[in-house]
Amino acid sequence: MNGVLIINKPKDLTSRDVVNIICEKFNTKKVGHTGTLDPIAEGVLVVPIGRALKISELLTSERKEYIAKVILGYETDMLDVTGKEVNRNIPTCTKEEIIKVLNSFIGKYNQQVPMYSAVKKDGKKLYEYARAGIEVTPPSKEIEIFSLELVSDIIYLKDTIEFSIKCEVSKGTYIRSLIRDIAYKLDTFGTMKELIRTKQGNFSIDNSYTLEQIEDDKYTLLSIKEALPNIKVTKIDDELLKKIKNGMILDSFFEDDIALLMDYNNNEIAIYKQDGNGKVRPYKMIEV
Repeated sequence: MNGVLIINKPKDLTSRDVVNIICEKFNTKKVGHTGTLDPIAEGVLVVPIGRALKISELLTSERKEYIAKVILGYETDMLDVTGKEVNRNIPTCTKEEIIKVLNSFIGKYNQQVPMYSAVKKDGKKLYEYARAGIEVTPPSKEIEIFSLELVSDIIYLKDTIEFSIKCEVSKGTYIRSLIRDIAYKLDTFGTMKELIRTKQGNFSIDNSYTLEQIEDDKYTLLSIKEALPNIKVTKIDDELLKKIKNGMILDSFFEDDIALLMDYNNNEIAIYKQDGNGKVRPYKMIEV
């Protein structure tokens, strides 16, 4: 079993839980995923199987799209509704103010990662500090918001305001932190209520499969070629095939910076890259 499954992860399962389910379904331990989703989140989870694990790095896109439900009025230690409340006030912002603040986030900014995350500081994961009650300042990193818009009505409740946003963001962006920062700009506190990842690079929730569909064998497994539509295919003859299977550095024989090399039986053999000196080198060996 070799290829890539696009799974619509349900809520209340970890990404690792999904991998374990797929391992059992296909009776293999050669299963991974690209881009962790928290248990509260659902949506696109890209799952390489077998030899497709060798291209996991290429499946991890720089861009991801999410739809999130936002609550303004309080903040939790985990920045979502599964956490313990730590701050609260009564928000008074209008729809116009919310839209203005959302627009202000488009572009790059330094985002402080959540305390409840696996990001390390001084060799220790942040959530380990949080669980031990040790106060540390989480690191910040530059992320980019490519688009951010209001996609629902604004619901004014007794002490809170709720609405949904849709955003396209760079890899490494925490939507929980984005909601926190949006709320701060609105002079209030924010918590993530729900999260759906609708896209990861070329992979969309519209073309994903539920675990129930996979269990019922109602799915399509993408080939490595299909999972990498942006990399052009170069066919290789038997003479080149032997050299490539041995991982040899060769004189350049394709135009693009990178190429998926396939034999004339349509087997995916390797991915090679230009080295800038008229040679091409192995980048990912697939059928080896």
